Amino acid sequence: MPISLTPDAARALMLAAMGLDRRPRRRATKADVLACIRGMGALQIDTISVVNRSPYFVLWSRLGAYEPRWLDELLAGGALFEYWAHEACFLPIEDYPLFRNRMLDRGWMKWRFSHAVMEKHPDQVARVLETIREHGPVRSAELGAPKSGSGSWWGWKPEKRILESLFTAGELMIARREGFQRVYDLRERVLPGWSDAALPSREDGHRALALKAVRAMGIAKAKWVADWYRMAKKDTPRIVRELAAEGALLEVAVDGWKEPGYVHPGHRALAESAAAGKIRPVLTTLLSPFDPLVWDRARGSELFGFDYRLECYTPAPKRVYGYFTLPILRRGALIGRVDAKAHRSEGVFELKTVHLEPGVRITQGLVDDVARAVRECAAWHRTPCLAVRRSNPPELAAKLSAAMEME
Repeated sequence: MPISLTPDAARALMLAAMGLDRRPRRRATKADVLACIRGMGALQIDTISVVNRSPYFVLWSRLGAYEPRWLDELLAGGALFEYWAHEACFLPIEDYPLFRNRMLDRGWMKWRFSHAVMEKHPDQVARVLETIREHGPVRSAELGAPKSGSGSWWGWKPEKRILESLFTAGELMIARREGFQRVYDLRERVLPGWSDAALPSREDGHRALALKAVRAMGIAKAKWVADWYRMAKKDTPRIVRELAAEGALLEVAVDGWKEPGYVHPGHRALAESAAAGKIRPVLTTLLSPFDPLVWDRARGSELFGFDYRLECYTPAPKRVYGYFTLPILRRGALIGRVDAKAHRSEGVFELKTVHLEPGVRITQGLVDDVARAVRECAAWHRTPCLAVRRSNPPELAAKLSAAMEME
């Protein structure tokens, strides 16, 4: 009998699959960090650090307090690799074969730094490779134009583009990060033993990524799947439907949807629990703007009724909510957003503005939940002093301040 879900059950299923229905009962370990990334399939990288860099923040939203260095250690230890997936992402190393075709495709990512750049600068490419081969891994800063006493190896300018091109083409990999800067090394040193003889076909790779995307989402419309790994928008829905016809995906019905939903067989029991009303999300937390739950703005709008746009690239006078707003997830609903900043040197976690979504009522339970989530976030950042400047509705700021002082 086909599984039938209400919209609330579909949201609960997605949150449970993404690890956002509740926090683990025990303190997180490094193994939990790796398991979390494997569950999501991709952890997007972004360098904005107004609060914290996104990959670290996404993990905190799910795991609570953990050691950020574990993510760095997993990359340096070879459990993860970096490549272009949804955007630049940390990916489980076992998925490397699924992205190798992208590295070899001259047309893929042509708007990035790739084969055309290398063909335009063959001598520089050869010098970069030879330098890394002889001197070991490098950061782009070490290949820059020389400054007095800098010790740089030569004085030409396209170094960063060359490095990124070689990375996109798969000739270089990211061996580790230092101060969040990429450290590039030869593929054969980072991933010894790899042979393109193990490469899956393009179609098989596409199918495998579609399956992983559906599993990571918990439930998906066919049109949502391509965005997860930036797959072809035209071909991916067809592949999803084919996988369902073959039994590799389950087709489910959701009240109000004009098209079927799809669930990975590995989540059948979770879907049945959601349909029976047994999944009740209890987590209240702040989310990164690049969290998988909200990185597809259309999906967030359709499923959660949450219209979200990151405004850090919008001129200040035109911003509606703030420079770097964090969505607020409360007990299965996206109820608002907060423009926050962690002032680490002063030990202050500042809420510049807090906005609730239209129709969200201020209750003591809501205030307590949000206050607790903010305090947990501030404690993890070692910024124990909290400051709430403004809110919409205006009375929320005072209520949040009072609740946070009482904890």
